[in-house]
Amino acid sequence: MSKKWLFILLVFFIVIGLVGFWYYRDTIFSKEVLKLEIFGSEQTKMGEEIEYTVIYKNSGNFALEKPKITFELPQHSLVEDNKLRLEQNIKDIYPGEEGFVKFKVRLLGKEGDLKTARAWLSYLPHNLSARYESETSFTTKINSVPITLTYDLPSKAEKGKEITYLLNYFSNIDYPLESLSIKVEPVTDFKFSLTEPPSLDNKEWKLKTLNKGEGGRIKISGVVNADAGRNLIFSSKIGLWQDGALVIFKEAFQEVQVIQPLISVSQQINGSANYIASPGEVLNYEIFLRNIGSTSFDNLFLLSRLDGQWLDLSTLESSQGQVRPNDNLIIFDARQIPSLQHLAPWQEAKISFKVKMKDSLPTGADQVIKNKVNLLDISQEFETKVGAKLELRQNVYRANQPGIENSGPVPPEINKTTTYIVVWRIKNYFNDVKNIKVKTSLPEGITLGDNIIPENEISNFSLDSKSREIVWFIDSLSPGYEKSLTFQVALTPNLTQKGTVANLIGQATISGEDQFTGAAIQSIAPAVNSRLPDDPANSGGGIVQ
Repeated sequence: MSKKWLFILLVFFIVIGLVGFWYYRDTIFSKEVLKLEIFGSEQTKMGEEIEYTVIYKNSGNFALEKPKITFELPQHSLVEDNKLRLEQNIKDIYPGEEGFVKFKVRLLGKEGDLKTARAWLSYLPHNLSARYESETSFTTKINSVPITLTYDLPSKAEKGKEITYLLNYFSNIDYPLESLSIKVEPVTDFKFSLTEPPSLDNKEWKLKTLNKGEGGRIKISGVVNADAGRNLIFSSKIGLWQDGALVIFKEAFQEVQVIQPLISVSQQINGSANYIASPGEVLNYEIFLRNIGSTSFDNLFLLSRLDGQWLDLSTLESSQGQVRPNDNLIIFDARQIPSLQHLAPWQEAKISFKVKMKDSLPTGADQVIKNKVNLLDISQEFETKVGAKLELRQNVYRANQPGIENSGPVPPEINKTTTYIVVWRIKNYFNDVKNIKVKTSLPEGITLGDNIIPENEISNFSLDSKSREIVWFIDSLSPGYEKSLTFQVALTPNLTQKGTVANLIGQATISGEDQFTGAAIQSIAPAVNSRLPDDPANSGGGIVQ
């Protein structure tokens, strides 16, 4: 073989050796030498700012050149530039060297949603031609959503009647929310008649920017066309529009039963056919007899027999009938009552009597009063329920309360801010009560503070920034149970208030639905001013200086 061919073979084997060497180096390198992790909050409130830290470390013997970090934020995140995928070039990472990069974000979504962030780091190991990439991820759970969305809607409605209800919303998120909307699902057999503010389609209301401590309400009126016995389902949701999709934060639902009472022989107590009795009051009974037939009735004789632990039968009296309290009985005879002597078709007669309720009874007493009316062969029994009693106390304190501290001068001074603590205490004495609402209005010059205790009631608390009305919603309260809510208000008097007593909180009203009687109940707590009648240590010093 000639020297020429020997030289060519030598060059060939050298090239093959170099290629094999570089291939061998590329194949023996492991990307495990780069440790990549994300650290952050495992749980967060929706809208709360959190920080992700991406940590990297080179555990190998090669320098990692031209590294680039790519960080992908969870879907539906709030960031300043609206970019969910961020890229950042970093300096070469030498053996044993570590570093980190931080990213801030606010997560959007419903309670229980899982949000996953991802990170990639690509690089060139020194003297190698292939580019490698490591990746990792981190998941955060949204454990609470400080947004209120609640219905102020009766649980029962009559067929053919128009009802009006409110949809209240409130934000306790420390960040302004933009592009918000409330969507209301159509309700079968409920026809919209009026909405305030108006909506083009009666389905969606676009909201103004909502800051922390701000809220509002949507007022909707409509006619119930469903048959008695049916239930109407009202549902709505609040969310934020992002990339053409509505990101839902909260949903609200309420069921309304359609009723249509029918009465043939009627009874009224204190002017009402569906009266709810209260302890200690006088019950004025009126029984109406209407002839709905085609012939007259003559010389009618009627018995009314009362039954109920709450009745003080020693007070039973009637100017028309013969009272027999030992038998719980009143007798109405045509010989004493002219209207019972002759009752023509479609003519009506009325008889009456009265009795007093006892002031109190031991726990467990029957909450029903009965009146059984017997006339000819007709027997009609009327039941009157004894209603629940909701008590509301509204107290204001200058002294610090657990979890809340006050500040500012006492007595209050012009253009200086003094904070006070408002405590609402409610108690239910009789019957289960649901759909409870406590309402009041903030006087002029008063603002709502950030502190609300207990924290789990924040989602049931709302403020309408326009009307300045505060509403606290309680789903239900059993007999004998109490509940309280504490929040802070701030007074900054102006010059016109100098020398006067400043109003701190308006008259408060509590209302609810008695589950035993089906009736709405209500009581009132008086307004409180800066004289602080409930805080002995600070009372009397309420004149604005």
